[in-house]
Amino acid sequence: MSKENKKQMSVVKKMMIALVGGLVVGLIFMFIRSSLLDSGNEATWNLINKIFFQDITAEDGTGALGLLYIIGQLFMRGLQAAIVPLVLVSLSLAMCSISSSTKLGRIAGRTVLGFICFYIVGAFCGGVVAYLMKSAGLFNVNLPAEAVTDAATIEAFNPLATIVTAVPSNITEVFSSNNSILAVVVVAIVIGLCLQALGEKGEPLKKVFESVSEVVNMYLTFLINKVGPVAIFCLVSRTFAIYGTEYLAPAAAYIVGAMITLFILVVTLYPIGIWLTTRLNPIKFLKKIAKVGVFGFSVNSSAATLPLNTRTNLDELGCSQEITSFVLPTGMTINMNGTTVMHMFAVTFIATSAGIDVTPANLVVVAFLSICAAMGCPAIPIAGTTLIVTILSGMGWTSDACMIAYALVVAINRPVEMALLPLNVIGDAATNVIVNAKEKELNKEVYNS
Repeated sequence: MSKENKKQMSVVKKMMIALVGGLVVGLIFMFIRSSLLDSGNEATWNLINKIFFQDITAEDGTGALGLLYIIGQLFMRGLQAAIVPLVLVSLSLAMCSISSSTKLGRIAGRTVLGFICFYIVGAFCGGVVAYLMKSAGLFNVNLPAEAVTDAATIEAFNPLATIVTAVPSNITEVFSSNNSILAVVVVAIVIGLCLQALGEKGEPLKKVFESVSEVVNMYLTFLINKVGPVAIFCLVSRTFAIYGTEYLAPAAAYIVGAMITLFILVVTLYPIGIWLTTRLNPIKFLKKIAKVGVFGFSVNSSAATLPLNTRTNLDELGCSQEITSFVLPTGMTINMNGTTVMHMFAVTFIATSAGIDVTPANLVVVAFLSICAAMGCPAIPIAGTTLIVTILSGMGWTSDACMIAYALVVAINRPVEMALLPLNVIGDAATNVIVNAKEKELNKEVYNS
């Protein structure tokens, strides 16, 4: 594990270097652009723009190279290509694990109910703070006029239509587009439950899904570890070179707002939840589980945190072996409420940056889509960031302006991804304590020691 952690940290360092490098290069080109345009040398800037930054798919990009644009788009499209298989296999296998034991049927029900409750409260808190920040103008970014026009003309829709479109009439059509991810989620849930009900007859397909999951995870790990730093450099430098300093303050507001909200939820949401449902001392829980949160923040992996989380739950929180062995692995698979909190901020930031007026009704739909997507989110780097596209697609917010803002989020989101991990892993432990207490299997002497 030490080698893996070193490799993980090396990737983090590469991404941070790429981020800083992209900022520096972008700011240098922004200064060059400003100087050239002020001195009347617009032709020189146009040449530089065509070589490095021009969107080669635009009408005026036919004679451009757009080197940084090409690299950034290859990375973004590579991420998007994995969305459908990622959601399908991850959530199908998660549903298999939930219903794997009839003996734990009641425990499974309470576990899932606990996760969903924390999801809803987290999404509500994240949505409220994000909406207040948006209303205060902290997410305002000046995008090009044509991009804002594209965003403003996105067709409105009735949020209740989401219920109808969630059940697909053509499965192959759903799998062929990133615009029907909610339908993919429904199909994945049905497949997972059917596979479990079939038992041994469903094992061949389950093994295929497990293999596909390994392939997708390998692909995303390679894409993020090897291509990610270069792509981040290109995305950030191009963003700042073209659109300027107006991105700095909104980006900083997004990062700081999301990280502070995530931290506050860690120290309030779970202790309050434990006290309300069990009347146990929440301070004891916080003191004992703090190291799990710190470890999760450091390694940025729910899977890597599972052994420490398990030992802490058994040895220090007084949870039973039987319940813990079900709740924690299940939580590692489907309890990603920190990801949902991040989604509330990210989608609000992206849509506002693209000129879309985000309403409370929109945020309710965003929360629903995010919870569905996050429950199938695998424990790999920036998987939650990748799934932002699924939320944007579900809302119909996929204009060029939205993708520009999303590219910025991909580039700057590493600190937020690290901050959401403690919310995920501590949420697993909190749910485990609550389920143990309700099942009267919690050793209160150990918990209070």
